Parts: sequence; structure tokens; C-alpha cells
Amino acid sequence: MEELDAVFDVVAAYFSVMSEPTRLKIMHAICQDEKSVNAIVETVGATQTNVSRHLGLMYRAGVVTRRKDGNQVFYRIADPALVEICRSVCNQIASRIEDHQPLRKDLTRILPMRRKHAA
Repeated sequence: MEELDAVFDVVAAYFSVMSEPTRLKIMHAICQDEKSVNAIVETVGATQTNVSRHLGLMYRAGVVTRRKDGNQVFYRIADPALVEICRSVCNQIASRIEDHQPLRKDLTRILPMRRKHAA
């Protein structure tokens, strides 16, 4: 099993990066085409500071690539296979939630409670 330690370490790091909902939203926003930071902010519905912080982490982890064009920075997914992994997991979980299968109860028990934001 030791020969797989390096693989497991990289997979754990990848899932650690993708374990934050805002990062999943960003990945969803750019899964087909590159977008500017402003377009990502608009799509995700978070602040530019927050999106930029997440994009920076995703860039350092190798999940996204970026290019600068004048004053704008554009991001895209570094490896389309990562999109397929996330899409597969999200589709599986979404279908179970929609079907009210046991996974929903188990997942909602371990997920942190959503905070209600003041309007």
C-alpha cells in the first residue's frame, strides 16, 4: 500500500481544495469556458475579494490556470478530467437528494448548519 501513498496524498489534497462550496461554484462557472474574474464573481454571487481568494488557492493547487489580458485575468479549468470527477459526484448526490434516499439524511447530519445572513 505504501506505493500508493503519493497518489492518496494528491487525491486528498485535491478533495481538500474542492471541499468548499464556493470553489465548487467557481468550478461550475468555468467548467466549459474560461471567464474573467468579474464574470465569475457575477455568476457565483460572491464578493470579488472572496472569489479572488478562492481562485488564488485553486491556481496554486493546479486546479485552474489563468491568463492576463490587459487589466483582466481569465481563469479556466486546468484538467477537464477534474470537471468530470466533480460532475459525477455532484450528479450522484443530487439524484439521491431528489429521490430522498438515505444519503440525504446522512449528509445533512454531518454538514454544518447554514448560517442565515442578515438582509
